[in-house]
Amino acid sequence: MNTTPLNTKEYIKAALADKNLRAAVGKATGSTADSRNAVIGQIPYWEDLRSRVHLIKKDAIENLDKYLIQFEENCKRNNINVHWASDAEEARNIILDIAQKSNSKKIVKSKSLTTEEINLNNFFADKNIEVLETDLGEYIVQLNKQIPSHLIIPAMHLSRKDIGKLFAEKLGVEYTEDPAELLSIARRILREKFLNADIGISGANFAFASSGSFCVVENEANAHLTISLPRIHIAVMGIEKLIPDKKYLPYFLKLLPPSATGQKSSTYVNFVGGVSRGRYGEGPEEVHIVLLDNGRTKILKDPKLRETLYCIRCGACLNACPVYKNIGGHSYGWVYMGPIGAALIPQYLGESEGKYSPFLSSLCGACADVCPVKIDLPGHLLELRNRVVESGNTPGYERGAFKIYSMIISRPRLYRFLSRFPAVMQKLMPAGKPFPVPGYKEEREFARFDEKGFGKRYKEFINNK
Repeated sequence: MNTTPLNTKEYIKAALADKNLRAAVGKATGSTADSRNAVIGQIPYWEDLRSRVHLIKKDAIENLDKYLIQFEENCKRNNINVHWASDAEEARNIILDIAQKSNSKKIVKSKSLTTEEINLNNFFADKNIEVLETDLGEYIVQLNKQIPSHLIIPAMHLSRKDIGKLFAEKLGVEYTEDPAELLSIARRILREKFLNADIGISGANFAFASSGSFCVVENEANAHLTISLPRIHIAVMGIEKLIPDKKYLPYFLKLLPPSATGQKSSTYVNFVGGVSRGRYGEGPEEVHIVLLDNGRTKILKDPKLRETLYCIRCGACLNACPVYKNIGGHSYGWVYMGPIGAALIPQYLGESEGKYSPFLSSLCGACADVCPVKIDLPGHLLELRNRVVESGNTPGYERGAFKIYSMIISRPRLYRFLSRFPAVMQKLMPAGKPFPVPGYKEEREFARFDEKGFGKRYKEFINNK
């Protein structure tokens, strides 16, 4: 599934017309949000935790240069090979070079948004190297030739029936929509892939500068198998995932599971601190970590938007967002979606490619309320909207309309004269019919105009005071 933010309007139209998609997304986001609320209601120090991790991330991002150097030095002491990738192409080529030098033909992957960002799976498709997703949701969307539609729940947009049909079509199994049977089918296939894989690829939820190690948080054990069974392990990590020290991890682990899945804690936290097969009889005999920039240092230089790098990819803002709930993740056109995606797309891809993204928000503030790291997402979206407008990436008719509005609003007499007409025109409309405004239809009617208008009502208010 090839997507591009420039086709956002087409994606949205298709999503709004797909009742099954909207029902699946609405149900999943609602239940996850309810579970989150139930869990955090049992944590009296929740807000203190949010403030603490905000300060930890602030320190990490504002001193990232120092911590990255420290991290690299400690990784080398742990026999972890460190690779620096300035962009997606360089990251892909680094991973390809490791695979070719080791004569590896089979790769298993745990869930990693960073590898989605660099389009790794499609890159390997024509290299005679098999790459298989092992997270159940990622495996489903890979079979369906799609990208994930949610940061945490990749196949959120699909129902059990959709998955049953997909498995029957792609895997040649008998149709079933029973979750346990579907899981059993996937497990049987993936188990064989784990045992025969040459390389395991993961992301990294958190990395620790002071120890040269990193961790992967999960619920399915597929990341553990991805790390421990193949002889080579490669982690692809955005440089913003670094935190100063492992001692801070418990704060994040108290916030991440409730925010992501509505759990008190995640099932597995996998630590990688170097090669381990010779010492423990399992685990990789060769470990690589690819530190990906791909636009992050550009964001780091921006004092107004730097805070967007604090994101820990929990997906809570998606579950709270009324826009995401109605259009799903694919409408955003890239691997990051929802409020955080709307803020990241124009920064990573540019204000032309991402010109629609900052406007995919009602600015209700729900995303900021649930963000465990206290990112001011509405404020950043407003700043990005301003930049899109200032860069001239809005439609000509829109710029013209606001110029006319500016001319009218700056002339009080003209404004008072023209403001009488909407109420007058409204009276000419057939009874019960909404006022015709572009973009507003039966399911979203434009509000009716007050017949008196603000001016008359204000005078009445003053006179009666």
